[in-house]
Amino acid sequence: MKTLGIIFGNLHDKDVGELTAVRSLASVPFGGRFRLIDFVLSNMVNSGITKVGVITKNNYQSLMDHVGSGKHWDLSRKNGGLIILPPYGGGDKDLYSHRLGAIKNIESFIRHCDEDYVVFSDCDNVCNMNFASVVSSHIQNHADITLVTRSKNLTNNKPRTIVETDGNGRVVKVTNTNKASGENIVFANTFVMNRKFLLNLLDTATELGYTSFTHDILATGCNRYNIYAYMQDGYFANIDSLSNYYKHSLELLDKNIRDELFYRDGANIYTKVRDSAPARVGSDAKITNSLIADGCDIQGEVTGSILFRGVKIAKGAKVTNSIIFQDAVIGENSSLNCVVADKQVVVLDGRTLSGHETHPYFISKHAVI
Repeated sequence: MKTLGIIFGNLHDKDVGELTAVRSLASVPFGGRFRLIDFVLSNMVNSGITKVGVITKNNYQSLMDHVGSGKHWDLSRKNGGLIILPPYGGGDKDLYSHRLGAIKNIESFIRHCDEDYVVFSDCDNVCNMNFASVVSSHIQNHADITLVTRSKNLTNNKPRTIVETDGNGRVVKVTNTNKASGENIVFANTFVMNRKFLLNLLDTATELGYTSFTHDILATGCNRYNIYAYMQDGYFANIDSLSNYYKHSLELLDKNIRDELFYRDGANIYTKVRDSAPARVGSDAKITNSLIADGCDIQGEVTGSILFRGVKIAKGAKVTNSIIFQDAVIGENSSLNCVVADKQVVVLDGRTLSGHETHPYFISKHAVI
């Protein structure tokens, strides 16, 4: 079964505006060495998908620098491989603002592909998922659309797409609401379609003026189309706010979660390789329950934190429950607690900065404090 992979690289940038001011959501750093796109890209490669298109919109220079030709994911190929799909790729197409518009913008690309099935996924799903199993379920159910779903305890007022199924997994109702609470089955923004069905659907959407994938296709199509749900188990994190980014990042300090995410069933997560020197830890330094990337220089104290490549922690500095991006410098006798510091930040000597677990203090890229 030949399958095409499509990744939405910018669809939810506004949800994490602090981190996406200078980059796309797909290229947001995560876990000390990775970018968000690494997870879905690795999942596709591990599932045997060898042609992957990444839909971009803006701020995608860092994304292109990161993925390059796709060789780190074995996607540097003469046929297929990794394809960046920039905005306005359709000539007279408008810049999209929603999922359906993004798909319409790459319609010509999809028409020129010969794969039988298309897997669509957002870039902000941090999980280790076997897409081959999703496609197999899609084929077995003779489905037109298969939605990847997960069980989630809803506690905030953010809009969620709630999915209801019958006893056989067929979707009977789809609702987008911000009023749901408690345990619900939610759409994980990953789905599979037959390519020919998708093209016919795009023609229909154009004729009828559809503007929303959720409202116009899923919510109203339960009786018209064979829509099935595929329940995803295991660790799953959706990065839809700075506080969630902070929370799910620090969950990686739990070895069980790291093993579930990075090595589930032998499927690894890949990223761009950098040849850096090992981390240097001074004789008076103290590191407790933290992830330290290569190239770091630690002379102070680091507790319950994640440090990306090349971070420098000076003597007497204390970094607690914080996330420090690449090449940041924390000065002598400074104290950071519940802080997210973007790339190349400089915190001068003797500074004290503190946020809260539910509202971390954010320092923008290149800032000097």
